[in-house]
Amino acid sequence: MLHELRVYDCVPGRLPALLKRFETVTLGLWEKHGIRQVGFWTTYIGPSSHRLTYLIAWESLAEREQKWDKFQADPEWIAKRTASEVDGGPILKNVESSILMPTAFSKIK
Repeated sequence: MLHELRVYDCVPGRLPALLKRFETVTLGLWEKHGIRQVGFWTTYIGPSSHRLTYLIAWESLAEREQKWDKFQADPEWIAKRTASEVDGGPILKNVESSILMPTAFSKIK
């Protein structure tokens, strides 16, 4: 099992739009494509209050490549992502992604 850590830095004031997009659009499309989220967090204390951090669980890199590519190319995702930025402009300023492997002593494998 691998986990993907993704950190989204939003344009100031746009975090509510990102959270709404995940809740009303993205998670349903992830379910459609078999993408399994582990959890989501906003930064309560830290370097930026405009940040969303989340984890996705993958069986392998091959699974990630197949499912993530299909999700990214999904016409419904492309249309709804574009629509979510029509009124307020771009939501994301920066995206970081890391693939994590558990250590031998990790509770999460």
